[in-house]
Parts: sequence; structure tokens; C-alpha cells
Amino acid sequence: KVQIEAMRASHRSAASNSRASPLLNFASGAFCRMASSVRRSLLVLAAFAAPLAEAKVQIEAMRHDIQQITMSNFDGIISKFRDSAVSSLWFFKEDNKADIALLDEYNKVAGDLKGMAKVCAISCTDWPVFCDKQGIKETPAVWIYPINPMPAFKFEGKMESKAISNKISRLILDMSTRLTKDNIDSFVTTDPSKPKVILFSNKKTPPTILKALSSETVFKRTVRFGFATDEDKDIIEKFKVKKFPTVMMQRGAKAETKEIYKGEMTFTGLKDWVNLHSESGMGDKVAGANGGKEESAEEAKPWLVQDVPELTGKSQQDICFKGEGLCVIYLKDGAMTPAETDMLTGLSKKFTSQLSDRGAKMKWMWINLALETEYKKLFDPPVMPSAVVFNPHKRLRFAMMEHGENNELKGDEQSMIKLMDKVLGGDARFKMVPGQKLPSWAMRAAPGAGGKKEL
Repeated sequence: KVQIEAMRASHRSAASNSRASPLLNFASGAFCRMASSVRRSLLVLAAFAAPLAEAKVQIEAMRHDIQQITMSNFDGIISKFRDSAVSSLWFFKEDNKADIALLDEYNKVAGDLKGMAKVCAISCTDWPVFCDKQGIKETPAVWIYPINPMPAFKFEGKMESKAISNKISRLILDMSTRLTKDNIDSFVTTDPSKPKVILFSNKKTPPTILKALSSETVFKRTVRFGFATDEDKDIIEKFKVKKFPTVMMQRGAKAETKEIYKGEMTFTGLKDWVNLHSESGMGDKVAGANGGKEESAEEAKPWLVQDVPELTGKSQQDICFKGEGLCVIYLKDGAMTPAETDMLTGLSKKFTSQLSDRGAKMKWMWINLALETEYKKLFDPPVMPSAVVFNPHKRLRFAMMEHGENNELKGDEQSMIKLMDKVLGGDARFKMVPGQKLPSWAMRAAPGAGGKKEL
């Protein structure tokens, strides 16, 4: 009986413990989870607190495009290049919240203008004496150093990357040429030793990249840069530009070598491409007589790239009297019209194609007899416009266009074709130049030369 009661008590105790165990387990688990959550929260707070406690401006060469300088190299990096480069300098204190906030924005400026301007920074924490001498009362402060003789000044706009970049960009020197139908031929033939780089754009003003390339230390002496817009229809058609932007390089004495840039439109990419054809020291300027205005060692020769160039004292050797072939000279009493230029261009291409397998060569040009009065006496055309085919080899002689007994035939396309057919068929009558000596050429003022004459 005693044994039976003991067994019953043991059973009741085990049942009681069995009912209490889940409550104990739950309490124990909840406590552990709460402790773990607190521990994680403390770790998170510690992770955030650490950088806040250590936050400061740190410019790292591998992460940032900003060039950090010191008091000792300020002159060597900024002052020394004031004649050719635009620079900016951010004065900062390492633990200043406003400076810490500006770091990323200013680094965008350095990235956008990489290679085009010097974007620098100096720590007033490390160099307080220098900052005091520069009059820095508080930071952040950004100073901009334009090309001499403009004085340095403090940037007063919003401390944002776009505002700072725009201010610096406007100060980059633009040495490119704005191209028009009137100056394009002179541009591509002046200084033939210098490659010509042309940006065709649908924007109205040259971009910062072109300005920076044109004023780069070496390129400004060895390469010429031009800017043309899509509004210049004549130029766009002449160079057969189909999309914008397009960058084209022309090289050679007659600008006969053309190359289109196919890389990314970045300053670094374009600079590397242009540099392949730039030679240091080429095309330098030389002083004029008596220490006058500097002049290019190589003058413009627009007639070398024109389909129908004008025959003048300067062009006559290049386009007619030097080299092989006969000269087809269109005679005008004044300037030639675009319609006449188109007519002669078409005839030139037509007869060039016909003569390609015969070894004969015709060089097409025009002459303004209102200015070249001695040649008007030589040719003595009964009416104008007219034309002659001039043979400049051995015996100087020319064949005149026929205008009919009563000068009723105009100097038009049909008359030009009849003249050419007679010359090529051997039926033309050539007249000898008296004394076998060419007349003198008119003295002309060179364009933009302020009265300077050309032979």
C-alpha cells in the first residue's frame, strides 16, 4: 500500500512538471531573443556612430579627381600656369560639416572638367597660415583663377557642381574659328602643315571641350580648330555631314586627307586622337617686319580646295601656269554668281570624266577682268561673260570663245561646250601672247590686312 501511494505521488509530480515546462521554455526563449535584438541594435548604433565621430574631408587619389595641393606647391600648380590654364581652388577644413557635404559635388566638377581645367583643393586645417594670407575667413570657399590678366576671384554662386562647372567653363579660352561659307576655304588651306579639326554641331556656340582643345598648350601652336553649325547649309553640304556632332580632321597641302573621329566625344578621347597628327613646334607664328603684328609662316591658299578658283596674282602659279594641262578661264566683268559657279563645276566634272582615259587635263577657273585690267586688254573679249582656253606651256597662247558675227551668242553653258569641243577636236584657233610675256597682275588688298597689297 505504501509503495502504491509513493508511485501515485511520483506520477502527479511528473505531470505537474510536464505542464510547467512549456512556460519555462517560452520565457527563456523570449529573454534570449530580446537580448539578441538589443545586441544587434547596439551594433548598428555603433556602426553609425563610428563614421559620425570620425567624419572629415578625405581626398583620395584613387577615388577622387580633385587635385589636393599644399602651400609649397601652390605656385607650381596654379600660379605658374595662369597664362594658359583656368584653375579653381577649394579651401576647406577637414571637420567642417559644410565642407564634408561639398566633397562629392566638387568632385563632380573635377570629373566633368578633367584635363580641361585644374580643379584643386587645399586643407586649411593643415595650412592655416596660407589660408589666412589668402583672406579665407570661413569655409567652404572656392576661388577661381582665370587666365591672365584677369584677377582671381571668389565664387559667389550656389555650392553645386553645375554652377561651379559653368563658371569655370565660361572662362576657358576659345581659340577656335567660327566657320562660314566665306572663310571655310581659307581656313582649311592656311598653314598646310597644321591639321585642321572641325566640329560640326547643332548647337549655336562651341562646347567646352572644343574651347579647351583649341587653347591646349601644344595644340594652340600646332593644330587649328574650327566650329560650324547645322545652320551653315553650304558648309554642311560641302563636307557631306549627316549627323551631329561630327568631328572631322583635314590634313595635307590641299586638305586632301580627311578623317572622321569615331570615338567617344570626350576631351581625353579627342585629345589622344588629335595628338596623333600634332607635332610640337609646327606652324609657329613669326614676328612681322619692324616688330609688327605676328603673321603665320604659311599663308592661306583657299584656291587649292575650290572647285572653280579665282585666277589672281597669288593663285596663278598653283592653279594654271605651273603643272600640266590647259587652263579653262571664265571671263567676268565683276564677281561670279553662284549659278555660274555651279555651271562651271558641272562642266569641269563632265569633261574631267571624258578626258580621264585620254591623258588630257583641263583646269577650270575664273578671272575678274574688272580688276585684272591688263588681262582684259590681252584677251579683249567682245562681250562678257566669255571664256578662253589658255595653253601656258612652251609657247603662251589662248583660244577665245566665239560669240557670232554680231556678238549675239552669250557666254553660257552651250557656248562653253562648243569651245571645249573645238579645242579637244583640234579645230580651235589659238592666238599667241605678244612678246611671250604675261601681263602684270593687279595689286589687291589682302582680306583683313588693313590695306596690305598682294601681287
